[in-house]
Amino acid sequence: QVQLVESGGGLVQAGGSLRLSCAAAGRTFSSYAMGWFRQAPGMERELVATINWSGGWTRYSDSVKGRFTISRDNAKNTVYLQMNSLKPEDTAAYYCARADAPALVTASSRYKYWGQGTQVTVSS
Repeated sequence: QVQLVESGGGLVQAGGSLRLSCAAAGRTFSSYAMGWFRQAPGMERELVATINWSGGWTRYSDSVKGRFTISRDNAKNTVYLQMNSLKPEDTAAYYCARADAPALVTASSRYKYWGQGTQVTVSS
């Protein structure tokens, strides 16, 4: 069983920063790619960033490229999302998820384990 727990969400003004963390329980964390998704009310879930098993490869959605950075610490079983220059349109529930392979995974259907989510609200 894989458990993922996100933290670090909150309320921030536009232009500010937040760092999300996702702690994973289990010994297989370092073997799989991880992703951060977000979903705003009435919107489809969006993959914003993904990272491969080693942390050497990352990919971002166009909406966050240059502002968000995904990273991982396999020794701590944790993946992070550093969010800078936040905009009101970044407001959403953010979820971390574990993919079914070690390489980068962009298809949401291949993410098998999900956290409970953490809310990020950016005020204008």
